[in-house]
Amino acid sequence: MSEKAIALVTGANKGIGYEIAAGLGARGLSVGVGARDRRRREDAVAKLRAAGADAFGVPLDVTDGGSVTAAVRLIEERTGRLDVLVNNAGAAGGWPEEPTTMDLETVRRLVETNVIGVIRVTNAMLPLLRRSEHPRIVNQSSHVGSLTLQTAPGVDLGGTSGAYAPTKTYLNAVTIQYAKELSGTGILINNACPGYVATDLNGSRGTRTPEQGAAIAIRLATLPDDGPTGQLFDDDGVVPW
Repeated sequence: MSEKAIALVTGANKGIGYEIAAGLGARGLSVGVGARDRRRREDAVAKLRAAGADAFGVPLDVTDGGSVTAAVRLIEERTGRLDVLVNNAGAAGGWPEEPTTMDLETVRRLVETNVIGVIRVTNAMLPLLRRSEHPRIVNQSSHVGSLTLQTAPGVDLGGTSGAYAPTKTYLNAVTIQYAKELSGTGILINNACPGYVATDLNGSRGTRTPEQGAAIAIRLATLPDDGPTGQLFDDDGVVPW
């Protein structure tokens, strides 16, 4: 592309999202830091700019339609298009979490953020993505969303997850449908598994760094035009659904 590519990363003020923004910025993209919290968003933008990235803040709550509409308007006025969308924002419940005793409000909150939020942002940003010559969408999924891994003998995914893991399975299923609808448009959409990363979502108990967890999303966000679509990946390659 002759001019600088534009990316939006949701939930980019900390953790994996911040490292995805940093990685894309280091590759020469102009990166929108999507985040709800104004102070954290501004701090992240300042830190990215200090590291040499072309970063700008995007006030964004993926559970709020008005906020998403305002984010679309901001990006359209600033750049006129969007080349990369990384749906990274997410929420977690308890862990382990038994389905027989889990709180239904927690289930609703996680579905609203991890699934409906992704759909809301993706659909709102699609008109801007369609203006790109090389549009890419990356959804932040997880190994725990893989039904194959969840049912494989001897595979330990950290115990029972009645709410969080199924939202990632749902997200995987939705991504497949997007890939079917967008086939032939040039828009590549894939899901990323960052691995067990130490973040606020798991009380920093993970074994990988946010930078390590961001690597696969960065790779999927910068795929060549003949790259894959409608698949789930980690650092080692394709993860079974």
